[in-house]
Amino acid sequence: MVLLLLSMSGAAAALDKPPVDPALLSLLKQAAAEADSFDNQYDAEVWLVEKEQALARLVKDSAQRIALLKLVHSEASRAGLSLEIVLALIEVESHFDPYAVSSAGAQGMMQIMPFWKHEIGRPEDNLINIQTNLRYGCTILKYYLQREKGRLADALAHYNGSYGQYWYSERVLDSWAKHWR
Repeated sequence: MVLLLLSMSGAAAALDKPPVDPALLSLLKQAAAEADSFDNQYDAEVWLVEKEQALARLVKDSAQRIALLKLVHSEASRAGLSLEIVLALIEVESHFDPYAVSSAGAQGMMQIMPFWKHEIGRPEDNLINIQTNLRYGCTILKYYLQREKGRLADALAHYNGSYGQYWYSERVLDSWAKHWR
């Protein structure tokens, strides 16, 4: 099914993308079959193939890429967020480095401030844990989106702590436009 999709993508697209490794294709099919946040296996395969190729420039290990994409899909879907905006935000925040720590002390891929753990009464949570970090980050972004009545630029500015300024929102939207949509 995935091979048919890839072959139908056109000669021009084939020139732009490297050939798909059969072992990677097998991993993607397995990941799609196991993913529970997708509506169906076909959607899972299409999304994972497309985003796995985009993520390859930042995460070198294919198994890590697939596992990460499944977690992002699950947590972004749970929060009702655009998957691609979450991927763009992660790229801007940490370049997909789960061990990233900012000068302000924000941690992990989505750069979560540790005070949130204490605010919600879960001081034992590990913000370097990818799933925990994604759960916090997606929940926080969803809150700001609702607070801002769906205005993404304002929600992103709140997320970054730069409300009233739009340089951060522009960076996320630029990443989305260049790499994720």
